[in-house]
Amino acid sequence: MARRRTTVALLAAALAATGGLLAAPALAADQGTVRQVSTSSEAVGEIDYTVYLPPGYDEEPGREYPTLYLLHGRGDTMAAWPRVAGDLDELIGSGAIQPLVVVMPDAPWNDRGNWYTDSLYTGSRGAGPGVPVETAFTRDLVAHVDATYRTAEDRAARAVGGYSMGGAGALRFTLAHPDVFSAAIVLSAAVYEPTPPRDSSTRDYGAYGVGQRLFTPQRFRELSYPAALAAFDPALPVHLFVAVGDDEYANPDPRDAEHDLDMEAAKLYTAARRVPGVTAELRVLDGGHDWDVWQPAFREGVVDVASRLRASEAEPWRAELVGTAADDRAGGLAVVADGARTLAVNAGASLDGAPHAGGLDVTLTRRAADGTTAWRHDVATAANDRAYGVVPGADGGVLVAGYTRGDLDGAHPSGASDDAFVVAVDAEGQRRWTLQTGDAGAADRLYAVASDGAGGALVAGYTSGSFAGTPSAGDKDAVVARVSADGEVLWSTQLGGPGEDKGLAVGLAPDGSVWAAGSAGAALPGQPGLGGMDGWVARLSAAGEVAWLRPVGTAATDAIAGLAVREDGSAVLVGHTGGDLAGARGGDDVLAQAVAPTGEVLWTQQLGGPQDDRGAAVVAGEAGAVTLVATTDGALGVPAGGTDLAVVDLAADGTPGAWRQQGSAQRDGADEFAEANLFVTRGEDGSAWLTALTAGAPAGATNAGAGDVVVAPLDAPDGGGDGGAGS
Repeated sequence: MARRRTTVALLAAALAATGGLLAAPALAADQGTVRQVSTSSEAVGEIDYTVYLPPGYDEEPGREYPTLYLLHGRGDTMAAWPRVAGDLDELIGSGAIQPLVVVMPDAPWNDRGNWYTDSLYTGSRGAGPGVPVETAFTRDLVAHVDATYRTAEDRAARAVGGYSMGGAGALRFTLAHPDVFSAAIVLSAAVYEPTPPRDSSTRDYGAYGVGQRLFTPQRFRELSYPAALAAFDPALPVHLFVAVGDDEYANPDPRDAEHDLDMEAAKLYTAARRVPGVTAELRVLDGGHDWDVWQPAFREGVVDVASRLRASEAEPWRAELVGTAADDRAGGLAVVADGARTLAVNAGASLDGAPHAGGLDVTLTRRAADGTTAWRHDVATAANDRAYGVVPGADGGVLVAGYTRGDLDGAHPSGASDDAFVVAVDAEGQRRWTLQTGDAGAADRLYAVASDGAGGALVAGYTSGSFAGTPSAGDKDAVVARVSADGEVLWSTQLGGPGEDKGLAVGLAPDGSVWAAGSAGAALPGQPGLGGMDGWVARLSAAGEVAWLRPVGTAATDAIAGLAVREDGSAVLVGHTGGDLAGARGGDDVLAQAVAPTGEVLWTQQLGGPQDDRGAAVVAGEAGAVTLVATTDGALGVPAGGTDLAVVDLAADGTPGAWRQQGSAQRDGADEFAEANLFVTRGEDGSAWLTALTAGAPAGATNAGAGDVVVAPLDAPDGGGDGGAGS
């Protein structure tokens, strides 16, 4: 029979159990309910546990909740974890996390040194024969909880956490049972690679024993995280939040220094984040192997993990998949007046059986409105060639821009550094001209392209030298230029300070002037440095003269990644901020800002959740509305897993509608370095499209290998609605 106990009463019990180290919090207006329960287990006979039911659980009988399991450390009991009930109440009440059912089981076996394993030890030394704790918890306890409480019976709705021995258990459960758990909070985990130090208690209790031996290296390695990572199935992605104190126990034997827990945490993080299907965060806190580290780490970890859990199924991702067996990248999409689409794929291998020149090749494929392939054209050398956008050109053709390290035009044989390029292809798929340009002794790249309205292109990027005779201001300078319909550089403007500056967005205003934006590593000429990396926006004349320029951002890290020019000549900038421009949400937030032609800020929106959310691209709609596309590690809508794409419509006054989150179970829209790789476009026929990188696949498709490219239509802006915050 379950016994009801109030949060404070159970915390008082925890206080007694921990020798008076815990202070019970004041009563909150909305508290969860904490109960102590027992259930039978086929594996171990009986499992005692404490359960936290969130505020409102009894008042919402039709609601299902994600579940978090919390494992205690060696020698401790389930009374250790209820101290976080007050944290859960506070975080749920503030909206920092969604309501969760939290299960805190007791693990008394092997004299509380069982390491949450299925022990094969049968001897009588130490605590006696081992028991199958891993099976008991991952099978019996989970089944009981799902049958007893209104929990979402889905791996995507379950996470597990723990400290010390419990951290090792949480890591083991998640990596070895990704069909059960999709995330873990791993605090000061007692994990060791390749085997534990000689004085480690992992050797003393039979958790990693076989037969009469309390510990065997082979059994330890079989259950270790390197073995689990090597066998990991990326079709069941998981996320790890790893935290450790900077003053954790130091092994007295210098030979075992590599087994200090801060070292082990770093090794774990480094190994995990390189495995397809595994994402990870690492935090090093000030403190030792105790609750001075675990409590604040839990608070941050539960925010990180809870945002990734979903209690309802994500909508199937409807998109076309294009790719090779190698690592590919999206390169943009152009739609001409008759609805024909030209897709650019940065292909890492042969695409559709065509020859592959080497490195990344830019492959342009034209499809008619009915979906039939009209032609294919390669912009390729034996070196890397990468497109960063395609726009309509003259007479139904297209212009593609980016950078190359090879010889595209027959006049750059050295390949010593990156060169900027713009290539024109006609409506029949034939090369019209090739422009390969930049400083011969420095790196030059183009990261954005827009139509100039006359068959040519506006481009933006950077140079680490002198793009058109302008002396370098230091490091990299942003470049904005106009290229004619015949491939001539009509003008070029170089903007830079002493830091790393880039042009990441460009657009044509109705009066022929030019909008440009990007990022700056330090103060730009005549402008204040706001701190960290800043965004910037500039208005240039039709001849390329700078009318005004100003920074955008905070003292934290900020950048502008895209812009859309509206019919009235104003522009909407999108990017991300790590500071507070209009109400910080946590992590990186999506930044959207409307700017008048004079430079006046019309409105600013800071959108997102507690995780990393970054605005990447934006396309104009009707009546001043825009559609913004971001990448998110959290739950702006219903998460699909990994990094997702998130789409939101903003009304003319910046009012946001509801987020639409889409993606696969893997990383979508961004590469392994969290750099966005996606493009949106409004076609000459009025249609709006998205193309993006994916490490997974949309519904009904299979990833061809590593990164592939998706293509999908965007919904039209709905004129705004409820959601988000800003000013």
